[in-house]
Amino acid sequence: MELFNLKDDTDKVNFAQAVKKGLGKHQGLYFPKQFPAFENINEILDMPFVPRSVEILSRLIGDEMPKDEIKGIVERAFVFGAPLAKVTDNVYSLELFHGPTLAFKDFGGRFMAQVLSVIAKGEPITILTATSGDTGAAVAHAFHGIDNINVVILYPKGKISLLQEKLFTTLGGNIHTVSIEDDFDACQQMVKSAFDDVEVREGLHLNSANSINISRLLAQVCYYFEAISQLSEEERKEVVISVPSGNFGNLTAGMIGKVLGLPIKRFIAATNSNDTVPRYLKTGEWAPKATVATLSNAMDVSQPNNWPRIEAMIEQGLIDKSILSGEAVDEEYTQLAMKQLAQLGYISEPHAAVAYRSLANELTEGQTGIFLGTAHPAKFRESVENVLGQPISLPEPLAKCAGKDILSAELPSDYEALKKHLFKTIKG
Repeated sequence: MELFNLKDDTDKVNFAQAVKKGLGKHQGLYFPKQFPAFENINEILDMPFVPRSVEILSRLIGDEMPKDEIKGIVERAFVFGAPLAKVTDNVYSLELFHGPTLAFKDFGGRFMAQVLSVIAKGEPITILTATSGDTGAAVAHAFHGIDNINVVILYPKGKISLLQEKLFTTLGGNIHTVSIEDDFDACQQMVKSAFDDVEVREGLHLNSANSINISRLLAQVCYYFEAISQLSEEERKEVVISVPSGNFGNLTAGMIGKVLGLPIKRFIAATNSNDTVPRYLKTGEWAPKATVATLSNAMDVSQPNNWPRIEAMIEQGLIDKSILSGEAVDEEYTQLAMKQLAQLGYISEPHAAVAYRSLANELTEGQTGIFLGTAHPAKFRESVENVLGQPISLPEPLAKCAGKDILSAELPSDYEALKKHLFKTIKG
């Protein structure tokens, strides 16, 4: 698999190099220039989830990793499903929250952890990543206890739910968490600064487990195939998928699925009030504003890192820009969507509600709509209970960590303070 740095075409790497490096020169993202589409998509869709995922990932990665090795990685990573839940006659929720941390990022996090443990061959690695909510838990649990790999997770202080926070800040061991006195974009910028700092990057053998890492992105392609496989042949003819979007890795993965041959008519990039992409799609002007805090906090991102990959697919002619629209949903309509879903007998949380609202606005007669349920409602227990006025019970993973102490360090939004902390934490 040959990948190119989107900021420097001469910076070319293979899959293993891209996974280990995370980012290229000038903070550029690694991405292929072409994808090998399946000749008979229906044969692939007829396969069970795990064997199908092995075929997808083997096709994407190529002969760089033996198929048996990929099979072992997938079997260890994908030990949970991604069912479609019927909400109305023509609308489904793709439930991506049946993994150990109850969020879609379990797919990418666990796949990346297994890939890295194979290709690192015992060399020390420091995973440095930022989270706006769910990435932290997925990465922490995926890498917890893996030899020679330390994980450092930055997150915005006071801007994620307490249960989200406890899922990844109570593990200890090789998992180190840092609460930053700023927003997610600031955390993400500190991560980028660390990767630009040769002393830190090479001294600590840095890698990022954010959705910028190609391994996470490829893993996410698999559940789009799983979604379409659960539809009837008639429903597959006019599929519209609404993706709750923050850093835009999820939407990128869906578009890769379409390039591989998935019958998806169009996508909706559903955001909250942090609406950089919907405004850009309407006006052609890229004009990020200051990030604002919302109920759907994992999407509180004004400068999405993965957007250049979507732009690249459009520029390379892999995707027609006309198949993508953007919808921004404010707090009032997010709450209204949660209530509407509850009236339909489906309890959901704010991120999926944003996607549902966007889908409801755009779906036309004869189309089948899928919105992505990216997290279990209990991860946002307080806001869900406040909006719906009914109690939400805690599933086991949340109940187990709810009473544990948070082990995070606290730092100002200052890169030099972070650099000092990293060396002290990893090197001692």
